[in-house]
Amino acid sequence: MTTTVLLVDDQALLRMGFRLVLEGETDLEVVGEAADGRSALDQVVALRPDVVLMDVRMPGMNGIDATERIVAEHPGTRVLILTTFDLDEYAFAALRAGASGFLLKDAKPAELVAAIRSVASGDAVVSPRVTRRMLEMFADRLPADAAGADAEAGGVDPRLAELTAREREVLGAVAEGLSNAEIAERMFLSEATVKTHVGRILAKLGVRDRVQAVVLCYQAGLVGPGLH
Repeated sequence: MTTTVLLVDDQALLRMGFRLVLEGETDLEVVGEAADGRSALDQVVALRPDVVLMDVRMPGMNGIDATERIVAEHPGTRVLILTTFDLDEYAFAALRAGASGFLLKDAKPAELVAAIRSVASGDAVVSPRVTRRMLEMFADRLPADAAGADAEAGGVDPRLAELTAREREVLGAVAEGLSNAEIAERMFLSEATVKTHVGRILAKLGVRDRVQAVVLCYQAGLVGPGLH
């Protein structure tokens, strides 16, 4: 099955480079391009791509606002954030807005292709290094919500309370940025079993994907600096 991709970046040369990489893959098809968030929204409506490669810093509507709109209005489309810096506060905001992944613009072609395939399959793409450094850096800037309030009061978010001991263990590994294969190796489980656990965790937490589950972990105080 072919995965359709929309390229969104205000730099035409970067879009061309991404297109050249993706056109070499038989299962990936670039169906359109956009130079800003507003155009990206129009293209998503017209083309219904499976994955949007989204820059965050663009003139007019930025990638954060565009991501939030796409996630809310087009749940079948996944957003993979592109950024120059691995500790980009704007990229973090885009992840909170519902993006399913985070990728540096200098990623190798094979990494780009793998990231698109992962996001299209319903997984999330945030490297362990970026997961730890970025979320720990910005955890204290998360808005106070129900989960945060529960953590500060020493309580337990009711969604987390529904998890089994094994599911909490798997969730902790997800929060470290480990892939299903890495979790399977650590816990002596099959990848299929880990995938099942992750699916149940996301359903119980009521979150879209692994990235949103990690954000919830930090908000609830389940993980954080020095806790993993």
